[in-house]
Amino acid sequence: MASLLLTVVGDDRPGLVSAVSALVEARGGSWQRSQLTRLAGKFAGIALVEVPDAQRAGLEEALAALAAEGLAVRVEDAGTAGEVVPAATFRLHLVGQDRPGIVAEISSALAVRGVGIEELLTDVVAAPMGGGMLFEARARLTMPSGADAGVRADLERLADELMVDLELDADPA
Repeated sequence: MASLLLTVVGDDRPGLVSAVSALVEARGGSWQRSQLTRLAGKFAGIALVEVPDAQRAGLEEALAALAAEGLAVRVEDAGTAGEVVPAATFRLHLVGQDRPGIVAEISSALAVRGVGIEELLTDVVAAPMGGGMLFEARARLTMPSGADAGVRADLERLADELMVDLELDADPA
């Protein structure tokens, strides 16, 4: 079996997931895991699929044909090394007045400490009391064993500089 990572981007419309998943299924493949979303009228996502080795070329050809329908699908090997089991998983929640650079500064502080961002969800919403726009981020982080105290200190210092509320909690899952 070939493990493939599909990156899908196109104008949003009903049936996009169906179009891709039907091609995988028609070649004896299996949809393993995905994260798909609609944003600003576009559809984007990433999916991990498995397909019999003998069907790989046919699947790639069929997925490439979706470009004629406005859906770009990039196919690459998912790799065989397997996922590295993280030493610790944490949840980060950040809320504050929106301004440029929040994601860049937080992600830079995490990268310096060797922290991986497994999932990041962000949004900008109107402040409840009419005071402009609020930026909100939720993330699932993985960090090396024993790094949480240093990461926490760095993030608290950065939260003060950015004037945002930030919570970092161990992920119970």
